[in-house]
Amino acid sequence: MADTIILDGGMSRELLRLGAELKQPEWSALALINSPEIVRQVHAEFIAAGADVVTTNSYALVPFHIGEERFRKDGPALIALSGRLAREAADAAGRKVVVAGSLPPIFGSYEPENFDPSTVQDYLKVLVANLAPHVDVWLGETLSLIAEGEAVRKAIQAQPKPFWISFTLADDAAQVAGGEPKLRSGETVRAAAEWAAGSGAQALLFNCAKPEVMKEAVETAAAVFAEKGVKLKIGVYANAFESDTDDKAANEGLHDTRGDLTGDVYSRFACDWAEVGATMIGGCCGIGAEHIHRVAGALRARA
Repeated sequence: MADTIILDGGMSRELLRLGAELKQPEWSALALINSPEIVRQVHAEFIAAGADVVTTNSYALVPFHIGEERFRKDGPALIALSGRLAREAADAAGRKVVVAGSLPPIFGSYEPENFDPSTVQDYLKVLVANLAPHVDVWLGETLSLIAEGEAVRKAIQAQPKPFWISFTLADDAAQVAGGEPKLRSGETVRAAAEWAAGSGAQALLFNCAKPEVMKEAVETAAAVFAEKGVKLKIGVYANAFESDTDDKAANEGLHDTRGDLTGDVYSRFACDWAEVGATMIGGCCGIGAEHIHRVAGALRARA
């Protein structure tokens, strides 16, 4: 496990912990507007915890959160600011830290039915153009259907850099109980991995779903890549949401987080994922700097 890349954790609750205001509809974008220094501090704390990658706080910089008018007027500057803050924190680390440019689902998290292929590039191109000067890799994240991944692949052609694609998984009670792993669209992880194998991506990740459904997804992706003879990295960054989330949008409100998912418990999940082929591991919503510290320690101790 010497080559495991430690990702950062969820931004929003760390912003809250450090005193930033979050409310809908802006959500974590509000911190960029009102308290950008706290955004930079969150990046710095994840780096101090052991993260090798920090992700730009651009997830909520879409019309779904900040509105169409503000996106057109203020979006480019806010997107650039999110990239600059992550870059500053990475450059101050004293070691190599990669900055990943977050390219979120444009039409809402966990809402594959809202995907609009006719307009998606209009929004993605603004994110790509304004993040490009500051980021090392592109990260299409919390994508619910394969078409969203393809849209990211197309959008970044204007600013070519290595890119990673991360899909969010169905994690309702039935899925936790077992069965073929699926995206929230209902498409299979196998189909997503087959797409990723031919996409030119350097990594396929799974994020913003319960830890309990991640291992099977990693195993499936690893099997597909072995069958096809391709070498893509596989990653995981799970969330800490308490209840089923398939029936509500991510960031619809402040989800309760699990009291049982301590840093030690989460790090045990992380070791399980590494055992079956994950080489990029971090956290999503509700997984904070202390969790990442525990994950980094556990994985590096096993290297």
